[in-house]
Amino acid sequence: MIAIEERFPRPSVMGVLNVTPDSFSDGGAHVDLAVAVAAAQRMVEEGAALVDVGGESTRPGSAGVSAEEELRRVVPVLERLGGRLPLSVDTSKAAVARAALEHGAILVNDVTALRGDPELAGVVAEFGAYLCLMHMRGDPRTMQEEPRYEDPAAEVAAFLEERLAFAVAQGIPEERVCLDPGIGFGKTVEHNLELVRRLDVLVGLGRPVLVGLSRKSSLHRLTGSDDLLGASIGAAVAAFERGASILRAHDVKPTVDALTVAAAVS
Repeated sequence: MIAIEERFPRPSVMGVLNVTPDSFSDGGAHVDLAVAVAAAQRMVEEGAALVDVGGESTRPGSAGVSAEEELRRVVPVLERLGGRLPLSVDTSKAAVARAALEHGAILVNDVTALRGDPELAGVVAEFGAYLCLMHMRGDPRTMQEEPRYEDPAAEVAAFLEERLAFAVAQGIPEERVCLDPGIGFGKTVEHNLELVRRLDVLVGLGRPVLVGLSRKSSLHRLTGSDDLLGASIGAAVAAFERGASILRAHDVKPTVDALTVAAAVS
């Protein structure tokens, strides 16, 4: 498998496909299998380099689900599309990751950075899969309870550097790993802005950086609008211009178009 930065050159767009009833933006939109499959196919046609399939909401305050329920949600989609489309699985559970990789997924997107399930690193290493390590303060139930940092960029970078070293020690090649600062995961609006503003600190770790600001509540608080398409695109371009390689987006085509122009003039 080629290095992740070659497989997903910047800027690449990761389309979001939540097959959950309660995700913060598109919960319930893709619980029907035919709708989910059509949405994934459309995202790739619109230019997504990868479609991220998630079966457990990680929005603030979410309670989580069992591995059995998560498998029930994601496996049918993976059975239909795995190997046909470039898919990642948004999970922190080894059992779900194994099933996804067996069905053709190529990347595991773990919001716990290999802290949630001690067996997950071994599964990723066994399959030679790509891996995204994300920073999160606490867990989805508690992460927004008065998050505090002295220096958000430095603290997030130190965490991700440590988790990268852990992944490599578990047999996952460094060239298959990307890093995510975890926008909105245990951060205030100002923390999120500071992380994007100083994204070079994370880029300096030497691994591709994935940023997901699409439809986040921080954008609503900044704009006061419920229509976050323009704000999401603006945030994606700002992150790309500061070094992000992969931009996670709900609205694929306009994000791809905006990043194409941004890359052409950069």
